[in-house]
Amino acid sequence: MEFRIATDELKKALHRAQGIVERKATMPILSNVLLTATKGGVSVTAFDLDIGVVSEHPAEVAKTGSLTLSAKTLLDIVSLLPEAGLTLKKLPNNYAELTCGNAHYKIVGMAPEEFPKLPKEDTANLVKISGSTLLEMIKKTQYAISTDETRYVLNGVFFEPREGGKVRMVATDGHRLALVERELVGDFKLKGGVIIPRKGLFELKRLLDEAPDAECQLGFAENSAVFKKPGLVMVMRLIDGQFPEYQRVIPKEGEKQLLVSRARVADALKRIALLSAEKSSAVRVSLSENLLRITANNPDLGEAKDDLDVAYRGASLTVGFNAKYLLDVLGALDGDEVTLELGDEHSPGVLHTPGDRSYTAVIMPMRVP
Repeated sequence: MEFRIATDELKKALHRAQGIVERKATMPILSNVLLTATKGGVSVTAFDLDIGVVSEHPAEVAKTGSLTLSAKTLLDIVSLLPEAGLTLKKLPNNYAELTCGNAHYKIVGMAPEEFPKLPKEDTANLVKISGSTLLEMIKKTQYAISTDETRYVLNGVFFEPREGGKVRMVATDGHRLALVERELVGDFKLKGGVIIPRKGLFELKRLLDEAPDAECQLGFAENSAVFKKPGLVMVMRLIDGQFPEYQRVIPKEGEKQLLVSRARVADALKRIALLSAEKSSAVRVSLSENLLRITANNPDLGEAKDDLDVAYRGASLTVGFNAKYLLDVLGALDGDEVTLELGDEHSPGVLHTPGDRSYTAVIMPMRVP
């Protein structure tokens, strides 16, 4: 194997691989990328047995073949090369020679035959989708994915086709829930929903961030999801399990609804949370006539409060919430204003864009001493 490739092209492929390759792998080969040179160019594959990405890149191929090399070592070298192009040649015993200008490297590799095969993706029913819409849906739900490994089915986002070409994505960690519904026209041929794992979702977000307007395809085959865009294929295993009945958690329209400035509430929460308990970030949200008050009390630090003028007439109410959870939602919402719905001190808070519940966030209340 021997080829010449633009340094930036190889660097782009290796950056894509960094989030996937296993640095502390029980199988050393999983720390490597598979380089495959064909007459059409060079492909770079990263795979951790759950997520695989194959990216294709133009190159001048003098001799076809394949080899696996350490993803981190190769990126460290390529990032510091002095010129715009490099030559990579396979040597006996799975070594590689890398040349760029006056810089020469001899790198230890591993046999390509040891690299695991990716799940087959040719049976997936691929649907053309809007990359920018999918990216928006990920950003609006990612913060609510559970990181508790014992709650396996919550370690991802529930992807559920709905009527009229719409798709719903839902994430919850038991303390909060985020739901977004958007139009992704096409039939994914799914009987129900599937759970896309957290790591796979974050890698998908990175790929979409590169070029949100690029033509994209998404599909599902058996227990895998397949994502394609020009020059790239991503395959990931889905989480096997039953996502909880999330509809039960979403309250009907709250009795107490108020319209508030998103930026004003976010600024107030950031200020008041400075004196909240560090672990819980607990704040009190108190509602009275034309007034929303946010307070925090910490015996070790002191107390703080901030008042916001709101249009409200009704019974007074005080609810405890995690300030960080509220800030995550406010950061994901669009627009200048947000609707906050409250029931009583034991009921969840609901936030959404005024007059639009296609994106809804639910936050469970907490006891604030």
